[in-house]
Amino acid sequence: MKKKLSSILKSSRRSIALYLTSNRLFFAYVVLALIGTILIRNFTIGSPFSFKPLISDLGAILLIGAFGYIKKTKKRYKYYLTCLIIFTIMEIVNSVYYTFYVSFSSFGELASLGQVKTVTGSLYEKFKLVDFVYILIPITFCYIHRKINSTYYYDIIKKIEVRKKMVLCTILTSLLCFSYTFITATRTDYSRLAKQWNRVYIVERFGIIVYQTNDLVQSLKPKLSSLFGYEESAKLFHEYFDNMSEEEKYNGKNEYTNILDGYNVVLVHMESLQSYLMDVSFNGQDVVPTTKKLASEGMFFKKFYPQISTGTSSDTEFTLASSLMPASSGAVFVSYYDRNYITLQKLLKQKGYYTFSSHGNYASMWNRDKAHPSLGYEDMFFEESYEYTDADVINLGINDEKFFEQLVPKLENIEDTHPNYMGTVITLSNHSPFIFQDKYGEYDMSTTYIDENGQEKKTNYLDGTSVGNYITSVHYADKAMGQFVDYINKSDHFNNTIFVFYGDHDAKLTRKEINYLYNYNPKTGEEYEEGDKEYKEYSYYDHEMNKNTPLILWTKNPTLKKKINKQINYTMGMYDVMPTLGNMLGIENKYALGHDIFNIKDDNVVVFPNGNFLTGKVYYNNSTGEYYVYNNSVIDDEYITKYKDYAEKLLDVSNSIIVHDLIYKEGTDIDVLKNDSSKENNNE
Repeated sequence: MKKKLSSILKSSRRSIALYLTSNRLFFAYVVLALIGTILIRNFTIGSPFSFKPLISDLGAILLIGAFGYIKKTKKRYKYYLTCLIIFTIMEIVNSVYYTFYVSFSSFGELASLGQVKTVTGSLYEKFKLVDFVYILIPITFCYIHRKINSTYYYDIIKKIEVRKKMVLCTILTSLLCFSYTFITATRTDYSRLAKQWNRVYIVERFGIIVYQTNDLVQSLKPKLSSLFGYEESAKLFHEYFDNMSEEEKYNGKNEYTNILDGYNVVLVHMESLQSYLMDVSFNGQDVVPTTKKLASEGMFFKKFYPQISTGTSSDTEFTLASSLMPASSGAVFVSYYDRNYITLQKLLKQKGYYTFSSHGNYASMWNRDKAHPSLGYEDMFFEESYEYTDADVINLGINDEKFFEQLVPKLENIEDTHPNYMGTVITLSNHSPFIFQDKYGEYDMSTTYIDENGQEKKTNYLDGTSVGNYITSVHYADKAMGQFVDYINKSDHFNNTIFVFYGDHDAKLTRKEINYLYNYNPKTGEEYEEGDKEYKEYSYYDHEMNKNTPLILWTKNPTLKKKINKQINYTMGMYDVMPTLGNMLGIENKYALGHDIFNIKDDNVVVFPNGNFLTGKVYYNNSTGEYYVYNNSVIDDEYITKYKDYAEKLLDVSNSIIVHDLIYKEGTDIDVLKNDSSKENNNE
């Protein structure tokens, strides 16, 4: 028995040794590809050796590698090298992308690259040395190939290798890996894989290769939406809206109903302006004095949160206009602009309003030349409508000062020629990357401190840092906005106009970058650490809550100003703007996913595209299942489950509406769409 067992072990060792010896190139491909997937998880989500994604990635690598055996021995090298180069590109893109979005890239966004040069520039700024470590993988593979090629390896293998057997065995091994992956997957895992909106979770559970492959399938949905999933989506749509009780709708009148009826509306889209800056000053000078002044004079929503995905600014424009969430894959403005949405613009057009948009950039940026008419804008005044020289450019468009200076006469002319109007004006100068320091003007960020010898010293520790560059950029943008407000106040127009100022999204700075603002020690030149007397905790949850932006309703009309001048402390999302403004203006969107904040009040829930949610009591992280409780609130598992299910259902409904054009195809009482002239253009 012992001899037989010993013989089996020796035979097994010889077989393994022979396999490794005769499959050196394949083995090198597998190991190097697997190292790449380990590195991307290590540098992003921080779980390099988590077993489940490791096995899943291994299965994908083996399955792809199996087809290399179909090729002849010497041609196999090019196949594996091509695979490794593709993996390397995938890993570099996702590494940089994660730094910018704290998520993973999507094929659906590749269609957007030509539209978003400013975002692309921001991504380039985020490149780090570690992002290029992946390049060593195909280089190492080339080196291994050269070494084994010099030993007549390929000529020997050609004589002894049975290619069909190797293909079959490798595929079977791959299927074993996938069997483990999918047998151990839960219903939640399958649900999130199918819906794709929680990308971090999918990579943590299924690995980067399965995620990217699944994403490719999901990204093809716009092409296939008429063929697959319509009936299920339509059923979900009707279940959500038809079965909603009046109590759940939070409709009804309140103290602000029709308060803006007949008023003109100008939305001022403030690029990358965050609310925490309202509490930051240097040497007695506020970073954003104009924003603070507007907040003190108007209606200021203190706990207001954008709900963007990878469409960033365009997501905000879409969500504000329609009260729907961004698409789960790609950007609505690029992939789904031709659907029929009920929007603030269309509802006001139905009341006789003239609608327009204006921006100091190209009309084609973010596909706005097609998306804006679809939202209901009649005219667009973009870069070609303004006079400027190269000296007037910051980033990729006319600077905010020049933009506002020329915008005001346009607004006055619109007011002179139309009884009512609604427009959106989009600023640009504070768009990342915040590297145009010579054009932002002077702003002293120096800090005075007492050194160990009792001497007063001054340091400008933020100079040249990411957060320092952002502060000087936003200070410039705030100054330009102040000039705009001065123009409005001095004009004999706009007495019947409400201005809605809102920050479109956060500045995409990392927690580490902003922590430098709060915890720099000028005496040591380093950051305070936990336990130090001056240390200020800046946790993951602090960082997420810090992403809120200003929302301010402001007017120069003294009577209206007195009625609306107050601070609102309810938790509010971008999708709540349209219902809230709608009630004030006397219009309603029955398919809005948000609510009038003055009806729902403290019951409101802000759902984010990744499945996270925020209430007045808790912030929930959908990727980890962890949450942070605010204001000493008492909650239980039932509370979390209730809103977790609500968030998931809302995201499903929203994406179904977008992909399948459900409001137009399944909705009732939608005269605003049936009569809209842009509908015919959208369905050509």
